[in-house]
Amino acid sequence: MPRQDIREYHTPTSGIFFVSRRRLLAEKTRFQEMEIHQTDSFGRVLLLDGLIQTTERDEFFYHEMLVHPALTAHPKPENVLVIGGGDGGALREVLRHRVARATLIEIDEAVIQACRRFFPGLASSFADPRASVRVADGNEFIRESTDRFDVILVDSSDPVGPSAILHQRQFFAGLKKRLKPGGVIAAQAGSPVFHLDHLKRKAAFLKRLFPISAYYFGPVPTYPGGLWCYAFLSDRIDPLRPLPRKPPRGLKYYNESIHRAAFASPELIRAGTAPRSAG
Repeated sequence: MPRQDIREYHTPTSGIFFVSRRRLLAEKTRFQEMEIHQTDSFGRVLLLDGLIQTTERDEFFYHEMLVHPALTAHPKPENVLVIGGGDGGALREVLRHRVARATLIEIDEAVIQACRRFFPGLASSFADPRASVRVADGNEFIRESTDRFDVILVDSSDPVGPSAILHQRQFFAGLKKRLKPGGVIAAQAGSPVFHLDHLKRKAAFLKRLFPISAYYFGPVPTYPGGLWCYAFLSDRIDPLRPLPRKPPRGLKYYNESIHRAAFASPELIRAGTAPRSAG
């Protein structure tokens, strides 16, 4: 198959592109269009509905920053829930910690199976005996479950299609009910360059739901704008207090200095958009 361009438009006239050496998979699942391409610059690239989800070269930026600020800030994270994250990357990072149980809820089984085949560096986490992988709707699971968790991580796609509900107030109110006292939620929130209005709306309801809420930031080269925003939410744990636990060894980006720096808000976020933090 001849080389082809992969183009993801962030505006009508700008975006990111790769040259695909080979298309490894093209599948219409029950929920979305899925493609996996082999590229020279970023290795294998996963796209859902034409949007880049992960690449072999830069996935660690996103997965480490979604997971480790929450798990190092919690004094004893034993029971962890991941909503989304069918590639396995967030689960892999959770399992670097001494957790007793990690449950992953992914709506699209085809994503799990494709990543087992094409992204073994991520999906190897599925075989860990501490991991439980369930194919289910994350919103329904939160609404119907009676389990409670020390840490909940929301590894959702953009707020379109099956992931749209995972960005709404009702969903976060449900997450709060499933969180143990002193627990932490971390959720991907979007791009401060392209999704600023969305971040403002989310900030408004998050600070009403949680006594401690703060946005934090980290680079993801292949995501829109290259800088990504996450939400840290808790009833008790301030992410800027001294961390009770050391980060696990072998990380590529996250460390204690990065943790503190990540919570410094850019001015466009501080100007009336930053959620409340106990600090």
